[in-house]
Amino acid sequence: METYVILRRGGWRTPDELQEAADRSTAESEQMPDDVRWIRSYVLAETDGSLGTVCIYQASGPEAIRTHAYRAGLPVDEIVGVADTVIVRPDPVTTPN
Repeated sequence: METYVILRRGGWRTPDELQEAADRSTAESEQMPDDVRWIRSYVLAETDGSLGTVCIYQASGPEAIRTHAYRAGLPVDEIVGVADTVIVRPDPVTTPN
């Protein structure tokens, strides 16, 4: 499997909608364990108030990602293959307000 970044712009209006999408994505990933593996996502605060995501996946290819997204009802604006990983420091730990 290769690593990919998936950009999903403005796909959700609320955190609850995003959580529902995450639940569908998880369930769908379980149906495709040899083709798609969700690693992590970063939630984006879009300028119009909606939420988007930048998702890191491992997948057998871009088409597997598109199939997974279609079945889970997720938008896909762009899929980019990752050439390498540079970790300067680990992701920060955020605390709820």
